[in-house]
Amino acid sequence: MNAMTKIKSYVDVGIETNVSSADPHKLILLLYQGAQLAIASAKNHMLRKEIPLKGKSVSHAITIIDEGLKASLNQEAGGELAGNLASLYEYMSRRLLQANLENDPAILDEVSGLLAELRTAWESIRKPNAAAAVAEAPQPAPAKTAAYGAGLAAVAPRVYERA
Repeated sequence: MNAMTKIKSYVDVGIETNVSSADPHKLILLLYQGAQLAIASAKNHMLRKEIPLKGKSVSHAITIIDEGLKASLNQEAGGELAGNLASLYEYMSRRLLQANLENDPAILDEVSGLLAELRTAWESIRKPNAAAAVAEAPQPAPAKTAAYGAGLAAVAPRVYERA
């Protein structure tokens, strides 16, 4: 077994352990992390002109967004915010497909940034008085996800299905 295979096996075991011991909140964080890692991998492969590996990484990111994040939304209880998040996830998937077709790393950066903003908002709801913390925190420059991030912290328990 070569060194890369050993490292991959170690990482796979670590991921499986995190998933099996995670609560629903942590699972969503793991999905955000996984999508961002897949996008980073796609960008790396894109820059190295490793086209098949780039396509595989982009597909992996799209799968995480569509079958993980979007599929876990609770449309009924999450109301308008869940609908807006679903639309944002669809947008991200389309942009990733476009990045893959056009070999455009800037689009990968855009989607990774959107995921980072949502992940930060989701992380903030773990803290006591999270809604107040989000309201009091310095707000970043207006972005597509700013309204979603603030609203996400306020209604997070209703937005995603309970695992």
